[in-house]
Amino acid sequence: MYLNKAIIIGNLTRDPDLKSLPSGIKVTSFSIATNRTWKDKNGAKQDATEFHNIVAFGKQAELIAQYMKKGSSIYVEGRMQTRSWDDKATGEKKYRTEIILEAFQFGPRTTPGGGSYSGGEPKADNHKESSPEVDTIQYPEEESNPEDIPF
Repeated sequence: MYLNKAIIIGNLTRDPDLKSLPSGIKVTSFSIATNRTWKDKNGAKQDATEFHNIVAFGKQAELIAQYMKKGSSIYVEGRMQTRSWDDKATGEKKYRTEIILEAFQFGPRTTPGGGSYSGGEPKADNHKESSPEVDTIQYPEEESNPEDIPF
């Protein structure tokens, strides 16, 4: 049994680059950064950042190019693939490992004031900042009677 699966959650390091193949299929490539934090044997906090090259095809490529930009959060599932080519200038063999996108989800949207909206209650702050109003649904105070439901 074999398995080639990559699951990445991170932020775009650059705007997606949308192109078309000669066959007309859309292709977009972008890069995602992921961070890892741990404590070393001395108890000091360590950070490491990894950069992942992602390639998407078809409708997924178009959606990502349309809605994502540098800094956007995204969840990506795909398969690892390494391609090679000969550098025309030096003649040496070059390699690039990429994740070929199979599925994705847009991450939380960032608001104009920074941060992100998660749909929960706002956190209490000691200092007030001007933030845009969020449309909310006003529910009636009284209990509903099941007999009033028309079906």
